[in-house]
Amino acid sequence: MQAVNPYLPSYEYVPDGEPRVFGDRVYVYGSHDAFNGSDFCVNDYVCWSAPADDLGNWSYEGVIYRKNQDPKNPGGKRRLCAPDVVQGIDGRYYLYYEFADLIVTSVAVCDTPAGKFEFLGYVQRPDGSLYGMKKGDVNNFDPGVLVDDDGKVYLYTGFSPLPGFLKTIMGMRGRRIDGAYCIELEADMHTMKGEPLMVAPGPELAKGTDFDGHAFYEANSMRKINGKYYFIYSSVLSHELNYAISDHPTGGFHYGGTLVSIGDIGYQGNRIPKNTLGNTHGSLAKIGSAWYIFYHRQTNKQKCARQACAEQLTLHEDGTFDQAEMTSCGLNNGPLSGVGTYEARIACNLTCAQGVLVYDATRIKDKKNQYPYFTQSGSDRESDGDQYIANMKDGACAAFKYFALECPKNMKVILRGDAGGVIKIEAFSKKKQNTGQLLGEIKVLASKNWKLYETPLKKITGVYGLRIIYEGNGAVDFQSFELK
Repeated sequence: MQAVNPYLPSYEYVPDGEPRVFGDRVYVYGSHDAFNGSDFCVNDYVCWSAPADDLGNWSYEGVIYRKNQDPKNPGGKRRLCAPDVVQGIDGRYYLYYEFADLIVTSVAVCDTPAGKFEFLGYVQRPDGSLYGMKKGDVNNFDPGVLVDDDGKVYLYTGFSPLPGFLKTIMGMRGRRIDGAYCIELEADMHTMKGEPLMVAPGPELAKGTDFDGHAFYEANSMRKINGKYYFIYSSVLSHELNYAISDHPTGGFHYGGTLVSIGDIGYQGNRIPKNTLGNTHGSLAKIGSAWYIFYHRQTNKQKCARQACAEQLTLHEDGTFDQAEMTSCGLNNGPLSGVGTYEARIACNLTCAQGVLVYDATRIKDKKNQYPYFTQSGSDRESDGDQYIANMKDGACAAFKYFALECPKNMKVILRGDAGGVIKIEAFSKKKQNTGQLLGEIKVLASKNWKLYETPLKKITGVYGLRIIYEGNGAVDFQSFELK
């Protein structure tokens, strides 16, 4: 089965993904947004998994933990933020999480990687006091956990926004927001063995260091690769995941580079965002012989309707990674077939004449309704997705990367809208993405209902990306296309 991005069904909104390989399956643990939800992370934790040798075949494992299972949230009103799951030295599986409005780290446990987790306790000092409750404690957020080869357990947590952002709230709490921290835990998986040590600086402390410009913001995650420790995090730029490397799990990290940007900023020197900008969060996984970076994108003109994506990475002998490009075929281990039907939602770049949508922490900047976006009909649900691209106006472009084309004869597209114009289909190579080859054109007419259009294509063979560009009046919605 082919794998596409986003790799989960179109109705599923699981951001902040931590990929873990347990046995012969890949499990993804994340927070759980709702379509048209009022805020981040409003749903209970669910889990999805796939065979390690078939990354297009994801299975729903169900709800693994509910908000009201935590004693500090009996009414279920608090929001479960980004989690992590590790297998402990006892063979059991431990879920670490934090609520949006609390600054303590909770732990739940289960005998299987995707069963029903049960509350275990809170990260605490040896005297039983909860870590995060005292003035001067770290503002715990987005926990990541490493069980090292020697059985030692390390918790990574922290939050460090740009100066002035949430400054008043954080100041009232009196907690540290200057970087990411590591805490060693006892074998019980939740009692602190020592005090926290900084592993990555926030924006103030990063000045003059190799982290400057890519200082730590949130999304703590740790991996061990070939004896080195890789700290993965979201920088203060928010749209990118970065990594830092050290010989030790508790310090000595130096900045490594960018793993992925959800606007493809930095890829091949690109400075112009090619996709909606907002936050992202994820981590690394080695699946088979390949490395992947898991991350999320924004949809529905919302900051908090985020979907899971992944891209293959190149790891060099010196331990560095190249930045991944956003694609439509991230987990496919190669381009998609040049024959078949594809949903428009797998577009990896979505732009218009005005640029891209930009989300910040509080609002969406599209007062004039100019930008195209991914959306679906109806309300939040757990089946029967119908996601599509909405509001493609003059100059809007949806790009799909990549396909193994072998002289497809024609393309069919399904559209609707109050439009009067032309759809242009272009092909472009990976190396020359700004140069397109026109393959065909379709005249588009206004239609309230979905309508099928078809055009012959010029002959082309090889691995190419495809651009669907609308030029004309009004706006079109784009459901799917077929190559034949």
